[in-house]
Amino acid sequence: MEPFLLFAGTWWWIAPVVVGAGATAYGALTTRPRRARRLELDAARHEEALAYRALQASRANTRAAHADVLAAKARRGAPAAGAPSLYDAKRVLQSAKQQERASSLQLRAQRARVKAAMTHYSTTPAGSPLPIETLLARHDAVTARWLSYETDPSLALTFPQMLNAQHPVTLAFLRAHQRANAQRPDTASRDRVSPEQYAAYRIAVREAESTLVAAERDAGRAARAEIPRTGTTPPS
Repeated sequence: MEPFLLFAGTWWWIAPVVVGAGATAYGALTTRPRRARRLELDAARHEEALAYRALQASRANTRAAHADVLAAKARRGAPAAGAPSLYDAKRVLQSAKQQERASSLQLRAQRARVKAAMTHYSTTPAGSPLPIETLLARHDAVTARWLSYETDPSLALTFPQMLNAQHPVTLAFLRAHQRANAQRPDTASRDRVSPEQYAAYRIAVREAESTLVAAERDAGRAARAEIPRTGTTPPS
């Protein structure tokens, strides 16, 4: 009996620690899939917060520019050395107001995206692909479309501009695609992607998609100019 009491007195703290560790592990297992499913919504909210801060900064710039206009009017009779003229102050104020309007519209657009993401999150079945999986698939689709110009001889011959890294439009895509590759999460960390990382990766994938479309469109125009009727169009 004494050895048991000695063991119990020495290791009495193990039980609550094990229970706590088990609860923590269970919480991680149950909340991680939930966080993964709402990643698009959390990213939209993150971008909304950034848009709100940008609007506040633009409003501060407008107030400062308005103060400069008032100061320029006050010293019109005796201009100070190095101080902006009334014309320059008004020009800066006009630019600040335009930036404030743009920031306000951006915030409104971002709030609409949050509502759309919230609706999508609440109506998407639990078994649907996760947002990060969908984004990875979009990235893979861009890569596959690009590789088709290297692996399909007919496309390579018809649209050689798509393989010309010196062409500005093609170069813009290659750089955008490189940025998307740099933002792409590795396999080991895909279940721990933060909303900030997801938002940055999504922006990079969107840029890769849009620049690929622009490169294909420009390559199509070049091909039609050289060969009026090729009978081949860029894959969509």
